[in-house]
Amino acid sequence: MTVFKTFLKVLNKSKMPIILYTVILVFFGAFNMQTSENSTNFVASKPDILIINKDKEEGITKNLIEYIKENSNIKEIENNEQAINDALFYRDVNYIIYIPENYREEFLKGENPEIEIKSTGDYQASLAEMMLERYIKIANTYEGNTENEEELINNINEALSKQTEIQITSKLDTDNLNKASFFFNFANYSILAGCVYVICLILSSFKEEKIAKRTIISSMNYRKYNLQLLISNSLFAIVLWIFYVLLSFILIGDIMFTTHGLIYILNSFIFTICAVTIAFLIGNLVRNKNAINGIINVVALGSSFLCGAFVPLEWLPDTVIKIAHILPSYYYINSNDMIKQLEIVNFETIKPILINMGIILIFTIIFMIATNIVSKHKRKIG
Repeated sequence: MTVFKTFLKVLNKSKMPIILYTVILVFFGAFNMQTSENSTNFVASKPDILIINKDKEEGITKNLIEYIKENSNIKEIENNEQAINDALFYRDVNYIIYIPENYREEFLKGENPEIEIKSTGDYQASLAEMMLERYIKIANTYEGNTENEEELINNINEALSKQTEIQITSKLDTDNLNKASFFFNFANYSILAGCVYVICLILSSFKEEKIAKRTIISSMNYRKYNLQLLISNSLFAIVLWIFYVLLSFILIGDIMFTTHGLIYILNSFIFTICAVTIAFLIGNLVRNKNAINGIINVVALGSSFLCGAFVPLEWLPDTVIKIAHILPSYYYINSNDMIKQLEIVNFETIKPILINMGIILIFTIIFMIATNIVSKHKRKIG
């Protein structure tokens, strides 16, 4: 109880920087989630195409041109190679189609005349290439099985008009689950940084000469002393965690009232407890208050970059991911990424997440043991 009272006095003495730092971290996380909310949306667009037709615009040639016009933005460029090359270089067009002279006549004879192209090589050009190849393949399929050009064109148009029906069978609210995953991934940094800053600040106060001497000469066992300090610091971490959970309900909404939301909350709680033990170990190793900001950068910022809090894990190099396995943040963030993909929630589907939580708890125990060893050693030195 004495340790807890002292903890409250130290906390009250440093309340202004602690409150300011905590509020900044919480709302920085909220701001980042909102600015990134629509960053992964994909909007389809038509490619910009230039058609240079050296054949008569009739029959199969006319039909090909009409098909391209319906599915792209046709550009008008001065008909000389310099102007055409400049348009391609400056991305005024993505794809240039050269329809050769006598194309219609040679095609109807089954000679499969070659259509030359120029391309920017980007995704819009790839879309244009797929569109052209689709037409040519369908036209070649029907060319040998039709009696006249009119029937050939009708068959081609009928085949091109058929679209694949896409049925979405997943009932997951992917938008909100992605938001939740991003929010809780970013919490890796905020929770770690908040715990390290506050707990190191408090523990450094406990190491002031007067308090340290009273602690050493007291009859209290160092394990009991560390446990009381750990529980006291955990109260602050839980308050920080509650702030984040409440904020998630406000920013993410109804998805947090589902089973998915409950798993996100549980996963973040287990990581918060682990973050307390990490901060507690660092606080027992470091005496200098001025070093706290540097430690935050190394521990919180470093692990967040390595483990996928800011950059998705699938975008990170394999070497970085292998290194990340030695950090508890990896298992926390990996679980968040798995939660958003859960179609059905049962023991089998959440088993990998439970394993990750178990690993985080093992890290927690290791940090607690390490803290006791460091604390015992320092008492002997003192």
